[in-house]
Amino acid sequence: MDRTAWIAVALCVIGLVLWEFYLVKQTPRKPLPVTAEPTQASPVPTLSTSPSTAPTAVAPAIAPKAPEPVPSFPEKIESLRNSDVELRLTNRGGGIKEVVLLKQVAEKGQRVVLNSTESAPIGALIEGALIEQPSAPTFPEFTASAESDSVVKFEHATAEQVAIRKKFFFQQSSEKKDNYLIEMDVDVQNGGRQPYVSNGYFVALGSAGPIHPKDYAPYTRLVWCIAGKAKGIDVGWFDSSGGFLGVGQRAARPFFQENIAGAEWVAVSNQFFTTLLAPLTAKADVVWGRRFDIQHSPDQKLSGVEGRLGMPGFQLQPGQTYNARFEIYAGPKLYHRLAQLPHNEAEVMDFGILKLVCQFLLNFMNLLHSWLGDYGLAILALTTIIKLTLWPIQNRANRSMRQMAALSPKMQELKEKYKDDPTRMNQEVMKLYKQYGINPVGGCLPMVIQIPIFFGLYKMLSQAVELRNAKFLWVRDLSQPDTVAHLPLLGWSIPINIIPLCMAATQIWLMAMTPKTGDATQRRVMMFTPLIFLFICYNFAAALALYYTAQNLFSILQFYQNRNQPMPTLEKVALAGKRKR
Repeated sequence: MDRTAWIAVALCVIGLVLWEFYLVKQTPRKPLPVTAEPTQASPVPTLSTSPSTAPTAVAPAIAPKAPEPVPSFPEKIESLRNSDVELRLTNRGGGIKEVVLLKQVAEKGQRVVLNSTESAPIGALIEGALIEQPSAPTFPEFTASAESDSVVKFEHATAEQVAIRKKFFFQQSSEKKDNYLIEMDVDVQNGGRQPYVSNGYFVALGSAGPIHPKDYAPYTRLVWCIAGKAKGIDVGWFDSSGGFLGVGQRAARPFFQENIAGAEWVAVSNQFFTTLLAPLTAKADVVWGRRFDIQHSPDQKLSGVEGRLGMPGFQLQPGQTYNARFEIYAGPKLYHRLAQLPHNEAEVMDFGILKLVCQFLLNFMNLLHSWLGDYGLAILALTTIIKLTLWPIQNRANRSMRQMAALSPKMQELKEKYKDDPTRMNQEVMKLYKQYGINPVGGCLPMVIQIPIFFGLYKMLSQAVELRNAKFLWVRDLSQPDTVAHLPLLGWSIPINIIPLCMAATQIWLMAMTPKTGDATQRRVMMFTPLIFLFICYNFAAALALYYTAQNLFSILQFYQNRNQPMPTLEKVALAGKRKR
């Protein structure tokens, strides 16, 4: 390499180190204690007659969450449990305080727990048509009773003699595992002498936040589904933005609320787990959410999201009863399980436009795992099958690149001859391609095909809960970077991730074997591609880096095979207009 190339390599390495410094620097520090007197939350959210048709944002900044009023009654916990999940139900609002996933492990060997204790219990009812403040309502005391080992009931009577009854139970399933489906039945009976009118009410979804500090924050979302299509916002929606050169600047938004037309379900979700609530007797017409802070460690703060779905109002004459049924899925985002549910619950996976590719790759990877018993081996087998499928196309691409390399001297002559006339030079180069029957973009075809596969794998592997805590060689968790050590440097700790370094090394090896085409400037730019890719993918999940490294090794093997074949000869082809008739 010449001097310019070495300078560029050094700048890329420096850029990678500075990027790691930036990521560490951006980690939020422990917030200072708030000295202002907290405001008391109102027992019932404020009502308003003005409808909302767009996401609601209130400036100027996110205020610290007001502490929930201390209930005047002792909290009592009832439990429902099956082989996969334990529900801890509270008499405070008659809802699910925590969902403990018995087969999912978090940090330090603890069980994964869904819903923060600071959030509203899942299934708690909140009266109101429009929430103007992200306040914490006071939940009334319910009387709890365990009807059996599989059913818990709650009951509360208001001063107006309106009785609210709830029943929680696990839905019957033929599945022997992955049973995370709960049903909540609600009855409201007017035992008074006056008509009872509800202008609408909210049902609490609980909250979701990162399980691991390296989980991807954009997957912490509030999601809803209308007509089989999922929409949503992530925690970044609540942040302030400086815009671009001042354009698009906005203040932080304390909460989100939008009127929606008939949502099939609403969910709070993180990268691997979700709490999804589907109303069975009517569809939701409002969605509400707010962001809150999670103090993961003294010097690290993460962001979670709390949500509620709004239901239409109703009227009850004396003696009448209102019934509502809700289906709750609280557990890992297992595609095969969610796809069995009848309300398009699998859309919570957020596969986007590559949904078909992601679904196929996920199902195929799980099939391979059922045979091999190891997800690392399943990813390698998946890579092998993909490369063998594309092998003939890659062979044609390699031949096209070797033909381009053989044609390079003639192209260089044309560039020298017409260096003062770029238009004529391009015309002559294209004529040269046509004379020898060479497709100048033939070498790009495998890359075009692999782009949706690569991004499909990225979307799939990023949310495949099956990879959590899956071990492979030195990798302790395929869903996280394979950090083996940290390098202390200038007060920061730089992670050492082995597989991304192997990925970059194999990419450099592959580029060294690729036939040289184009001018010197283009080749010099392409030389930095591995470093740029390392820069982008360094902190990706080990599973994705493992796939790309294995793919590079297969490409190197194929290049060795093609290089041992005779060099293609350049032969002019007869043009269509000059063929004899």
